Amino acid sequence: MTRAPDGDARPSFLSGLRLGVPFALVGFVLSLSFAVLARQAGFSVAQAIVTSVIVFAGSAQFAMLSVVAGGGGVPAALAVAGLMNSRFLAMGIALAPSLPGGPVKRAAQGQAVVDASWALANRGDGTFDRWLLFGTTAPQYLTWTLGSAVGAVFGDALGDPDRLGLDAIYPTFFLALLIAEMRDRTTRWVGVGGGLLALALVPVAPPGIPVLAASAVALVGLARRPA
Repeated sequence: MTRAPDGDARPSFLSGLRLGVPFALVGFVLSLSFAVLARQAGFSVAQAIVTSVIVFAGSAQFAMLSVVAGGGGVPAALAVAGLMNSRFLAMGIALAPSLPGGPVKRAAQGQAVVDASWALANRGDGTFDRWLLFGTTAPQYLTWTLGSAVGAVFGDALGDPDRLGLDAIYPTFFLALLIAEMRDRTTRWVGVGGGLLALALVPVAPPGIPVLAASAVALVGLARRPA
């Protein structure tokens, strides 16, 4: 696909909107399942919706929810969510030179970064089409918020999440993320090592600690990865 130069804001933004629709549809289902499960874990309707509006990150939200649902405390849940979102630091550093303005303006534009949008906006030469990024994120944010609202408000009417398979969505979601990242020997060893460590800690550690430990293994693997 030929991408318009950054000066052509409208074509890039409209192209981004089209590219974002498939991800937005998937996001609706994921955020709906998050809200239903969050309500079952004790979140209020407002808490479930506001979490999605503010965080807008599936991996972080489901990781946090898994800790809370398992009986873990807020500090552990926030720590896990922070580790899951740490990848955005590197993504933001790569994107920053393609964003105009001062630090505050660039930071505001950087709020549009999600995994799919960042990848699609990457021109492959170290620069990014920021308007395509904005366009791709817009429908995803809309359906993520809408799905959370539907799940939070009408979750009871959907019945038992186990019957609908909603309880299987977030472990499947994490498994898909893991498989996508296990491209070489280093990442495979990190994935296996983190998983085995988490399994070993589940019977003896407080809720949330196994996930934190597995995340730490991932960070160690990243630090040792050759440049």
